[in-house]
Amino acid sequence: MVVSSSSTAVPGQSPISETAPQSLCAREPRVPADRLVAEMVPPPRFDAVRFDTYRPDPDQPSQHEAVEVLSSFAAGLGGAHATGTGRRRWFGKKTAAAPAGTRGVYLDGGYGVGKTHLLASLWHATPAAPSLKAFGTFVELTNLVGALGFQQTVQTLSGHRLLCIDEFELDDPGDTVLVSSLLSRLVEAGVALAATSNTLPGKLGEGRFAAADFLREIQGLSAHFRPLRIDGEDYRHRGLPEAPPPYSPEQVTKAAYATQGASLDDFPALLGHLARVHPSRYGALTDGIAAVCLTDVEPVPDQSTALRLVVLADRLYDREVPVLASGVPFDRLFSDDMLNGGYRKKYFRAISRLTALARDAKGLVGQ
Repeated sequence: MVVSSSSTAVPGQSPISETAPQSLCAREPRVPADRLVAEMVPPPRFDAVRFDTYRPDPDQPSQHEAVEVLSSFAAGLGGAHATGTGRRRWFGKKTAAAPAGTRGVYLDGGYGVGKTHLLASLWHATPAAPSLKAFGTFVELTNLVGALGFQQTVQTLSGHRLLCIDEFELDDPGDTVLVSSLLSRLVEAGVALAATSNTLPGKLGEGRFAAADFLREIQGLSAHFRPLRIDGEDYRHRGLPEAPPPYSPEQVTKAAYATQGASLDDFPALLGHLARVHPSRYGALTDGIAAVCLTDVEPVPDQSTALRLVVLADRLYDREVPVLASGVPFDRLFSDDMLNGGYRKKYFRAISRLTALARDAKGLVGQ
């Protein structure tokens, strides 16, 4: 990875620390294939979560049910590698039984109801060595296929007990066919599946491409999962104060110089840089960054840029990297057309997560 430091300083002031903040725009990460496989584990934010650390909303019985179903699912994955004749024992309660032919669970619900927490808890609770279970986002899974090739990916994952896929989305026909084929091969090999998304399996791709043209593939994907609906409010903001308003460029720059390991970038320049880095590398882009400081945040200009920003927001949230910004508030990043379109749930998730990270960054100002 190539990393260089920014020379930006507070106008009219001397640098506050001897080391200038880093710049994400100066980074060109290269991620070898073996690292892609080794890092298919829950991200740092979810490294310590378990079913007993999940706090179901007492007004949302579906959340409590999800914990019971997934706990039973994890317990059923112990012992020998799963086979078609062994799938009945994945669900202990009659009410949680999977339809014939399903090979996993699909957590559907709005943003902020704890789906990733539950998915990571399932990974941790599954009685198998880390090398026999994999956890990654949909983007990371498709990138693994790109790095290893389809057959090698099938061979690499076929020996696993469990594959967890977070943020399951089908944004283009190519991904639809690719993932449908991959999961079918893994199911045949006895791999259990679990996924999260804001979209029910049968409606994946709706509003984003000509889903009707690929109905067979989408229905094939849906057949692998038992949908598990999780209702509730966004826990990230339940009962919490509003996110801090954006700061001035001078405050953000001063905080960047005062914070060891911080990065400092102009927001429009960062959006341009994201277009030159594959989204699967956004995690590596933030390696070693303690805080992200952004000046001149403005509404994103188009949908392609917006979707790249969503991926960056997810990776920052996974890694618990606070975000300090000047410019427009995060709830004004996306236009009304975007928030009412096919990717609206992605954009609301990004706003929710960036707002939480902005709250985490409050202590950086004035330190």
